Amino acid sequence: MAQKATIYKVELSVADMDRHYYETHNLTVAKHPSEKDERLMVRMLGFALNAHEQLEFTRGISTDDEPDIWQKNLSGEIELWVALGLPGEKIVRQSCGKAQKVVVYCYGGSTAEMWWEKTKNKTTRFDNLQVTNFSKADTSELEKLASRSMKLQVNIQDGDVMVSDGDTIVHVTPQNWKV
Repeated sequence: MAQKATIYKVELSVADMDRHYYETHNLTVAKHPSEKDERLMVRMLGFALNAHEQLEFTRGISTDDEPDIWQKNLSGEIELWVALGLPGEKIVRQSCGKAQKVVVYCYGGSTAEMWWEKTKNKTTRFDNLQVTNFSKADTSELEKLASRSMKLQVNIQDGDVMVSDGDTIVHVTPQNWKV
């Protein structure tokens, strides 16, 4: 019998001084049985970094034709496609054709670095693609914040990110590999 997704309730308060966006999002997030806490928290971070009233989680891991997070306009066109991990070249190419802007958030330490070395020359033609890496140390600290009920405060200023859950604070320094 297939395992069911675990439901997480998240109150995500975003203070993004770089984009002048200040809002609280009450989210219900399904964590796929194969998904680790690290990936779940990278999803939360990806949502916070792109927070918008129309931003939403998709079916994620269980589908190949949808990103992890997207933002659509009122006519159904994809304005933003957010993918996590190390997508294949074909997926990157297809997503750049489907969306106005594509953001890939990599993580995984040396594995992500090897993926980027292999992929970067094949992505230069995509002007709508942004690739950002999170260090293994940063995502390992983020992973410790994961719980079934979270109240996360995310502050973004000058590209640096501070994620807090009560008394615990995690500083994340995104590395922009392609802007």
